[in-house]
Amino acid sequence: MIDLVALILLFPIIGTAINGLIGKRLQKETVGYIACGAIGLSFLVSLLVFCGLLLLPADQRLFEKQLFSWIESGSFKSAAGLQVDPLSTLMILVVTGVGFLIHIYSIGYMHHDKGYHRYFCYLNLFTFSMLLLVLSNNFLLMFIGWEAVGLCSYLLIGFWFEKKSASDAAKKAFVVNRVGDFGFVLSVMLIFLTFHSVDFTEVFSAASHGNFEVGSFTVTIITLLLFMGATGKSAQIPLYTWLPDAMEGPTPVSALIHAATMVTAGVYMIARCNVLYMLSPFTMTVVASIGAVTALFAASIGLVQNDIKRVLAYSTISQLGYMFLSCGVGAFTGGIFHLMTHAFFKALLFLGAGSVIHALSGEQDMRKMGGLRHHIPTTYQTFLVGTIAIAGIPPFAGFFSKDEILLESLVRGNFVYWAIGAFAALLTAFYMFRLLFLTFHGESRVEHHAMEHLHESPKNMTFPLTVLAGLSFFGGFLGIPGASAMNQFLAPVFGGHAHAEISGAESGGHHSPLLPYLMMVVSTVIALAGIYLAYQMYIKKPELPGKLAQRFYIIYKLLLNRYYVDEIYDILFVNPTKRISVQLWKSVDAGVIDGSVNGIARLVGWFGNTLRYLQTGYIRNYAFYIVVGCLCIIVFAVLGR
Repeated sequence: MIDLVALILLFPIIGTAINGLIGKRLQKETVGYIACGAIGLSFLVSLLVFCGLLLLPADQRLFEKQLFSWIESGSFKSAAGLQVDPLSTLMILVVTGVGFLIHIYSIGYMHHDKGYHRYFCYLNLFTFSMLLLVLSNNFLLMFIGWEAVGLCSYLLIGFWFEKKSASDAAKKAFVVNRVGDFGFVLSVMLIFLTFHSVDFTEVFSAASHGNFEVGSFTVTIITLLLFMGATGKSAQIPLYTWLPDAMEGPTPVSALIHAATMVTAGVYMIARCNVLYMLSPFTMTVVASIGAVTALFAASIGLVQNDIKRVLAYSTISQLGYMFLSCGVGAFTGGIFHLMTHAFFKALLFLGAGSVIHALSGEQDMRKMGGLRHHIPTTYQTFLVGTIAIAGIPPFAGFFSKDEILLESLVRGNFVYWAIGAFAALLTAFYMFRLLFLTFHGESRVEHHAMEHLHESPKNMTFPLTVLAGLSFFGGFLGIPGASAMNQFLAPVFGGHAHAEISGAESGGHHSPLLPYLMMVVSTVIALAGIYLAYQMYIKKPELPGKLAQRFYIIYKLLLNRYYVDEIYDILFVNPTKRISVQLWKSVDAGVIDGSVNGIARLVGWFGNTLRYLQTGYIRNYAFYIVVGCLCIIVFAVLGR
């Protein structure tokens, strides 16, 4: 079975090579078939690997394969190898499955783009990079996938590089992620210095059976540095600002980045390193706190945004905060479960938004939409499923995963975590149904030229929507309380500390067995309250939002301008860095480096100009030089005696 895993990586890289090298000479249909076929084959192999794992006993579901000896320098040795276990298998199913649907959708969405072959080349490379990240068996190879994902995100966000906003967004994503990646690099170095290895199996075995006490300073530093990398890649405070701007890329790219791949890398990495994190209660508190604050912070911004994709972007940041909150309280299974369900409904929502934008000839402002449900019914029906799922209404997928996180945050964490998560859930239900009502309900505000071309998307775009809608409905049944297939499958990776069926001993206290069911009721009531508020404000009393915006103008402007965080970052970090860079350029680069090179060139030029007078072309001058030379030789010879 482990021999099949290499094929999962091989197919996307072959698709990348073909479309990258000769795609421009191929027909668009051929380019699309190659790209989709590569990811489709990877998905089929991933299914075979998954089925193979299910046939084995739980304690035998771990395989490693060393591909080749990679780096040997002194005592440092690292081989390129792959690891298959329940966690990596679940991730490759999500990446290839959702990625395959996004590739199919892209055939219709990007059909008229002049960079069609380049787009699919990047998309295949992106998928390969994410698969490398989750299949790696050591920190160094994971970092290669980690950086490759960052590179591909730069290429895809800035795909329409002729637009300044797109190229600026790509550069912003690249630079902000480098800040987090600096922490990741330092953590890998410290891991090797501490454990004398970067291999997952060796590091985690040494951490769990070694001389590291709970609260170890070294382990705390390692986990904090790893989390620094996660905040960049998974867009958590303070490194979240790149993700809303990433909306400048094509909408299928937004679905791929924000649903199944790049932004989930940080959550996966922390879940993979659960042994290390459980040794550092301080880091766990930091992770849970940052996750909770980010969930609420991003949800509040999403309340008033008018760009349909930006609302979904801040929703992604908020949902990622839930995943970190779950991991921070020790419920790693809950975080991965929400990662999976989020991939389903968020990919559905982004692709649904793309279908709306496609129908409206590129319009993204919800204030210029309304009443679209009759014109694009398939898009509306599937988008409704995704909206209900993310709002947390049973029995849709988002309900089970979000409810589990809220329960875990209360039992394993504290009431404050639960309260923040619950309030963020209320805001989520509100702003998502606000988006639904403004886009599909009420009176039409569509401009005349867009209304003339209004149409439902083609089948190669609506088919992925339908499949994702089904997954958004049924996906949550894998985590039903009391019979969670997700818990059983991931138990070998996380062990007892990540099991969702919490006992009083595990949680540090005692609670009624009815508490999970009571919390399910509370979660549902919270979600329904958010939906009711949105209905009252945008269907029953559509004039109410405007009145509230005027009454609470300062708060409204604060949220509309995203708390002015980008402006604050510009003042504190960006502009000072630019000024320092300019000064270094003028003083060091232009003054010292260029000055030295140019000075040497001028000196050589001066010597050349001076010496050229020796080559006049006149015989009398050469005869004079010969006489002078002979006299000098005679003088030196006489003096030498």
